Amino acid sequence: MRILFLGDIVGNSGCKAITNYLPKERTKHKIDFVIVNGENAATSGVGITEEITKNLFASGVDVITTGNHVWDQKETSEHIERESRLLRPENLFPASPGKGFEVFKTKKGLKIGVLNLMGNVFMKKCEDVFEVAEKFKLKNKLKKDYDFLIVDFHGEITSEKMAIGHLFDGQATLVVGTHTHVPTSDARILEKGTAYQTDAGMCGDYNSVIGMNKDNSINKFLKKKSTKHYPATGHASLCGLIVESNIDNGLALNINQFICGGDLKNSH
Repeated sequence: MRILFLGDIVGNSGCKAITNYLPKERTKHKIDFVIVNGENAATSGVGITEEITKNLFASGVDVITTGNHVWDQKETSEHIERESRLLRPENLFPASPGKGFEVFKTKKGLKIGVLNLMGNVFMKKCEDVFEVAEKFKLKNKLKKDYDFLIVDFHGEITSEKMAIGHLFDGQATLVVGTHTHVPTSDARILEKGTAYQTDAGMCGDYNSVIGMNKDNSINKFLKKKSTKHYPATGHASLCGLIVESNIDNGLALNINQFICGGDLKNSH
């Protein structure tokens, strides 16, 4: 089983890169399942729309995760109730629309659980992510409730991400961080067999400040006159990772960083 996880899609550039690259890259690398974080995919760089989700699915995406910007487009709260392949963080407060966990079937009939979590430090208020993660592990078991488990941890700080990685070690196929838009070079398999990377990076224009227009961003830091943040519009890189996993136990056999197109150096 080969799973491709792609980091936060940012604006039109990121969406176009998915459309341009994903179909052929999926075939080239013999990918069985694709998960992307789409919470910055809207034209404004925050949130996601129904039209964008449809375009992503048509391009070969199987599941879309999100994070703190999930509700930035008003239509999402209704759309997410109808679209099971669009997830929001599991530890949002009760009564939030949609789901943070779902099990999906591959074309080969294998079950992939996808869990979307969000950190507590420097993020929007939500339930304690470690308490929610512990409750989840008590209720759901690898190779019993699903054949593979992918955890998207949308968080600001590296220590939270690493701790969640170790918390799920041996009980998830992959734990990967999103949100900071910068790919970390620590892809590895943890002691008990779970693949891990602190942040997958973004699918967006890296001639920018985390995907947003660089000149406008600099002006904001310099406290000069600037406009509302808006995405950079240049050629985008796809950033993420490919995990090859063991069908017998659901754990990782191999993990490789994936970078395709744009300003960042390709890894293949």
